[in-house]
Amino acid sequence: MDERYEPRALESKWQKFWEETKLFKVDENPDKEKYYLLEMFPYPSGNIHMGHVRNYTIGDVVARYKRMQGFNVLHPMGWDAFGMPAENAAIANNSHPAKWTYENIDAMRSQLKSIGFSYDWDREIATCRPEYYRWEQWLFLKMYEKGMAYRKESFVNWCEDCQTVLANEQVEAGLCWRCGEQVRQKKLWQWFFRITDYAEDLLSYCEKLPGWPDKVITMQKNWIGKSVGAEIRFPIENTDEHIPVFTTRQDTVYGATFMCLAPEHPLVIKLSKGTRQEKDVFEFIDRISSQDRSSRAVESYEKEGVFTGAYCINPLSGIRMPIYTANFALMEYGTGAVMSVPAHDQRDFEFARKYDLDIVVVVKPYDEDLDPVSMTEAYAGEGTMVNSGPFNGMDNIQALDEIASYLEQKSLGKKTVSFRLRDWGISRQRYWGAPIPIIHCKTCNIVPVPEEDLPILLPEDTGLLEGGKSPLATLESFVNTTCPICGSREARRETDTMDTFVESSWYYERYCSPNCDSGMFDSKSVDYWMPVDQYIGGVEHAILHLLYSRYYTRVLKDFGLVKYKEPFTRLLTQGMVCKETVSCPEHGFLLPEEVDGTGEDRGCKKCGQATTVGRVEKMSKSKKNVIDPNILLEKYGADTTRLFCLFAAPPERDLEWSEQGVEGGYRFLNRVWRLAQNWMDSIREAEPFDGRPDQVAGDARDVVKKTHEAIKKVTKDIEDRFHFNTAISAVMELVNTLYGVEPDKSPQKIGVMRFALESVTLLLSPIVPHFAEELWNALGFETSILLASWPSYREDALVKDELLIVVQVNGKLRSRFHVDADADDGTLKEMALSDERVQKFIDGNPVKKVIVVKKKLVNIVV
Repeated sequence: MDERYEPRALESKWQKFWEETKLFKVDENPDKEKYYLLEMFPYPSGNIHMGHVRNYTIGDVVARYKRMQGFNVLHPMGWDAFGMPAENAAIANNSHPAKWTYENIDAMRSQLKSIGFSYDWDREIATCRPEYYRWEQWLFLKMYEKGMAYRKESFVNWCEDCQTVLANEQVEAGLCWRCGEQVRQKKLWQWFFRITDYAEDLLSYCEKLPGWPDKVITMQKNWIGKSVGAEIRFPIENTDEHIPVFTTRQDTVYGATFMCLAPEHPLVIKLSKGTRQEKDVFEFIDRISSQDRSSRAVESYEKEGVFTGAYCINPLSGIRMPIYTANFALMEYGTGAVMSVPAHDQRDFEFARKYDLDIVVVVKPYDEDLDPVSMTEAYAGEGTMVNSGPFNGMDNIQALDEIASYLEQKSLGKKTVSFRLRDWGISRQRYWGAPIPIIHCKTCNIVPVPEEDLPILLPEDTGLLEGGKSPLATLESFVNTTCPICGSREARRETDTMDTFVESSWYYERYCSPNCDSGMFDSKSVDYWMPVDQYIGGVEHAILHLLYSRYYTRVLKDFGLVKYKEPFTRLLTQGMVCKETVSCPEHGFLLPEEVDGTGEDRGCKKCGQATTVGRVEKMSKSKKNVIDPNILLEKYGADTTRLFCLFAAPPERDLEWSEQGVEGGYRFLNRVWRLAQNWMDSIREAEPFDGRPDQVAGDARDVVKKTHEAIKKVTKDIEDRFHFNTAISAVMELVNTLYGVEPDKSPQKIGVMRFALESVTLLLSPIVPHFAEELWNALGFETSILLASWPSYREDALVKDELLIVVQVNGKLRSRFHVDADADDGTLKEMALSDERVQKFIDGNPVKKVIVVKKKLVNIVV
């Protein structure tokens, strides 16, 4: 081996070897147990960032470890290439989305290879390729045939900046998840998937995902949002229509004194039309449409509304209820209508006080009466029913079921369950996406594209319109077509494209047979590889991607394409990579390379002014607290970069960037390199020791025990917890022990050191694979270390040696105890003083001193 550790040359050498030997290529093998390791694939932004490096390094360690354990490991990589991220980036860089995407894929592939990830690149996919998206077009047609995909006009979340519709999950605090601009409500014809048909199943199976983090399960449960209650029908005055309302508090229906409809509710415009309220209602709807309509935001707003000019009738009390449109009523919850009970709901109470509406108490506390005139807040607790007809005097909890049954008997309502989850709107008014395979014909209406005409190709030879708008609706060669039913030449193609989350909802199945041209995937391959054994990605995908993937898998199962419901057996959500921000009064946030100095004493290289060091937060381009992985690779190499990402924090925790931490990792690898070099000439031809610790003596015995301890610790930490930081610490401790070995050349010691250095190399190999390959080669092995077996430990080597310690008080024997042989003097002193028999002889007297004779005796002087 070379005298110096030169990471760049060494890493290039082994990456070339891996590629030439197709070391990471894998096929189905029924004789071997499979292990499918997958990290969430990236969109091709042009450069990998430290979040990518950390995510993929975590996955690569597990993939390599499992392969060395004898598993047949599938570890693929591809590109989430369609959608707004790629399109917006192309617009910002004055490029065509296709050109931008394909160039970035090439660049990022090269970057990922330079870090040594063990991907089977023969399975690479890009979701923007026709051979990929043709099959989701095919499934769309199947879903349309079964009524699982449908089109309707509805209010949608519209981002003017991105010129597209957003799913509820893509609106964060009223802003577009991608560009950060304000989202407003807009009425459009949209395509939807009936995910709500699977709401109950998606919810119940949350309890059958033991390998998932609790926080992700909770987020999914809350988003699905199951509520048990009743649907009550309120007749609209002077019409044959009624307003259906879902409530979980049917016990309070007698106290409903007014109705509130969501501004988006179709009845709002209809009821106010031709009344004196029409203008006020229209203006209110317009104003509310530009507000954040998420449930979280609405809770913080001052409650406001407008009377529609219409009334409905309370079906149980018979009172006349004014119908309002209110900003706190949401179409996404229940039916978009709220029976307002101001005496027992604080939101309704505030609204009633503001607009001088009636308040009727129908549940009173067990020990007092309530006066609606003097009430200062709603009463939401349990109690006795009052002002509730035949239910007076009943406990309100009992009345929940009694009233629901009564409503059913009188055909005024029914017991029901409501979900917060809404059908998945997949239409996007963007160019860079998979075309929806539908034709619009004036005679035949909506016509599915014949299967033999798939794929409907997205034209890649056209540019975006001004403002980034989609050109598809104006592109005659695309939009004009012939109706396959009536033959009309005036038919037009659907110009919406699919939400990019459709592509990411089945890519893991496509990896199983990426070249399959007869279907979405080869069923035998999917039967072998799926489900994914370990999925790794950010917690920000807990609702969007993960919920959609669970739904899409159920659709595939219902079509008989797969045999399982859940696509991911275990899930790891890694923490963020964080760094402090640095800003200049004149130039704002600064990149690390734009700053002079360290610590608090830093200056701006551009103007020389003192800078302000901000808090540690997630690395982001906008705040410029980013580290370019290429700089690390150039200076320290891939293995040091990997080592830092794994050692600085457990994977589920945030990782705080530290230049000192990177340098520390580099020093450690150099230390291992020097240790191996010092012993290599002596051990290269030696046989490794494979016996018990008691078969050797002195420091050789300590090395054998410490090596087996390290093997157990590293194995458990990777297998059970993915705590790579403590696994690395165990190897560091072993290396420290090896540095303390006296350098005599006895055959016994040489065999022990051969065993120990082989073990160090094997334990480090998933973490720093290039480095480990070089040491393995230097030890005389001709095949890759990835083909070696993971080391095993001896249980008999883990038994702690014990010593018998004698305890004296004032020189007289008073007790004895056993202790681990490696216990220090402080431990012996503490154990002696706490011994019950010793305490009797001390008898409360002050201890003058404690004398410890190492590994033999403790004498307490009182």
